Amino acid sequence: MNIILEILHNRAIVAAVLAWAIAQGLKVLLTLAISRKFDHSRMWGSGGMPSSHSAMVCALTTTVGIREGCASSMFALCCCFAGIVMYDAAGVRRSTGRNAAVINHLVEALAGNGTYTFDEERLKELVGHTPIQVMAGAMLGILVGALIA
Repeated sequence: MNIILEILHNRAIVAAVLAWAIAQGLKVLLTLAISRKFDHSRMWGSGGMPSSHSAMVCALTTTVGIREGCASSMFALCCCFAGIVMYDAAGVRRSTGRNAAVINHLVEALAGNGTYTFDEERLKELVGHTPIQVMAGAMLGILVGALIA
């Protein structure tokens, strides 16, 4: 029980989880505003505006920087971790989503001609983020981290 209380009182964890939850909630609201339909799957899905990955790591990094100091090894570790996560979100994962879209299109074209049957589900296309989505998530995370620290 003591470890649970320690985790709940760890401001860095609280800031990271809160920033993630706010970003995911914003995705639901933005989807509702744009498409005029409620899509609860956006609460748990990846990709979209803002990047919850960026929000989470930036909230963590900001909180650690404020509480432990920007000269600490822990802050340096968080900065490196945040950089890798955000680079991956806008780079590798975004490319994966683009590749999935092309593959889905090819499979649909082949299936439309009656020359190919495909029993698997469509590949997920909304995987990564644009640089703007990553930056929006980062700004949200910095704000949440500064407020929680």
